[in-house]
Amino acid sequence: MENIQEILKKRILILDGAMGTMIQRHKLEEEDFRKGWFEDHSHPLKGNNDLLSLTRPEIIEDIHRQYFEAGADIAETNTFSGTWIAQADYALEKYVYEINFHSAKIAKKVADEFTEKNPSKPRFVAGSIGPTNRTASISPDVNDPGFRGISFDQLVDAYTEQTNALMDGGVDILLVETVFDTLNAKAALFAIDQVFEKRGVEIPIMVSGTITDQSGRTLTGQTTEAFLISISHMPLLSVGLNCALGASMMRPYLQILNQSCTFNVSAHPNAGLPNAFGKYDETPELMADQIKEFLNEGLVNIIGGCCGTTPDHISAIAKLAATYEPRKLIHSN
Repeated sequence: MENIQEILKKRILILDGAMGTMIQRHKLEEEDFRKGWFEDHSHPLKGNNDLLSLTRPEIIEDIHRQYFEAGADIAETNTFSGTWIAQADYALEKYVYEINFHSAKIAKKVADEFTEKNPSKPRFVAGSIGPTNRTASISPDVNDPGFRGISFDQLVDAYTEQTNALMDGGVDILLVETVFDTLNAKAALFAIDQVFEKRGVEIPIMVSGTITDQSGRTLTGQTTEAFLISISHMPLLSVGLNCALGASMMRPYLQILNQSCTFNVSAHPNAGLPNAFGKYDETPELMADQIKEFLNEGLVNIIGGCCGTTPDHISAIAKLAATYEPRKLIHSN
């Protein structure tokens, strides 16, 4: 199969859309999150979407299939909360390996099916590594600014377990995404680096930050450029932005990345901003129209969707991106 680095020189690659948005369409109940695995578990589990890779794998498989049919080149595993830190809320720390391993296997199975059908368009699986629900840089206690809810070493431990399980499951890429605290991301990258060294195997790494509002900063206060500089010591496949903002509001920060980033640039924005009911109203056509601006300016190498996006959104984006050249890489001095 052709190397992803080589493919990125030739065309823009399409990342899939939202997993959670697609899961919500199934209107699942508590029993769906327990089936066959957690029947007698003491804590409520509804909403812990990562568990569906174990309890309702056919749903996750079908979602991957829909995104590949829509034109996605890269599917993200259903593992956004796949660390013991995040799973501690449900008292499921000991199932983290199974969650990540089986999620990777499901996505890889579907990716291989599509690659076999059309070898000229190989499909890849990115192991989704979320930020956890803790921040290493900010105190959760306003009365104690020095307090931290998590340590760097704990984050490294959690990310090491997740990385090993995702790689055992066969992912092609690791995607450290929705980074709101770069110290958390650094822990993930440090863990990944250690895993690579121990295994004697390296796979490409994508990193995607999230700008939380129109100040152009992450939750912990970094500008887009500072975020890029903070992680540029690693040999990355791409650096990009996802979530929080819709495509139109993300554009200025992609322009900043485009000016300085020596890696490929990725973007997977939300389908606009959520309405009063937490739903996303941006249609595939409207979102594609905004993404056209990215493409006209040559800002991206990888494009996809985050919250609120569906296979229809990805299809519209994929058709549009097929008519554009990828962003030209800047070479470091």
